Amino acid sequence: MYKLIAIDMDGTLLNDQHHVTPGVKEALQQAKAEGATVVLCTGRPLGGVTRYLLELELTTEDDYVIAYNGALVQNTHTNENVVSLTLGYQDLLDLSNVAADLQTPMHFFDQQKLYTFDKDVSPYTVYESYVTQVPLSFRTKDEFDEDIVLPKIMFIDDPEKLEKTKASIPNHIKERYEMVQSAPFFLEILHKEASKGNAVKHLAEKLGIAQEEVMCIGDNGNDLSMIQYAGCGVAMENAIPALKEAADFITKSINEDGVAYAIQTKIRKS
Repeated sequence: MYKLIAIDMDGTLLNDQHHVTPGVKEALQQAKAEGATVVLCTGRPLGGVTRYLLELELTTEDDYVIAYNGALVQNTHTNENVVSLTLGYQDLLDLSNVAADLQTPMHFFDQQKLYTFDKDVSPYTVYESYVTQVPLSFRTKDEFDEDIVLPKIMFIDDPEKLEKTKASIPNHIKERYEMVQSAPFFLEILHKEASKGNAVKHLAEKLGIAQEEVMCIGDNGNDLSMIQYAGCGVAMENAIPALKEAADFITKSINEDGVAYAIQTKIRKS
């Protein structure tokens, strides 16, 4: 059977109301009871995952979470970091200059809060704070210490404007970071080595699990690396076309318990 099941959250695990349905919860509990390691693998900050880890009972000494699109892999029982790939103060300054040049809103996370330099706070920043339940704070650049540690920085805008921003980012900046689009209005900027695929690979190797024993389930561009890595890459029915094309299997949508269907179909046949 698949021994490691890595599952994206928004657009995958959670339905339109941001809930885990009883059917999905039952499927995850059954998979875990049969010996699989179930790992939430999300672009969300750690604070935006905690209540779901508790709800799904994924906080034993053998449980892990992947947050910030792979920048952090952590044991959920001991809080020990297995992987921690972060950005720093100079990255913040350089990327904020790019955002200003391109007239694109930007926000960023540390381990506790979501921050913005923009007095006119973007509605997408408000949305991010609301969905993840991470406190939002306006700060100026000189209010941050130079030893600040940032798991990720995000360019945010209306989809058509963000597409123009993506095309205009200088090549030397693109080469310096990992950039993934997690939603039509979110471009996430990470440490060069941070990705969901690398995080799942690192965790699988730590646990002694072979690549062919890994299932990954997702719906968006930031899930592509883990879908490509997995022994069984699963795309949701509501996934973007590129992810469906890369996947080994297409499951049902988020409002049809697609995660449960994938696990029940593929694990029972493996």
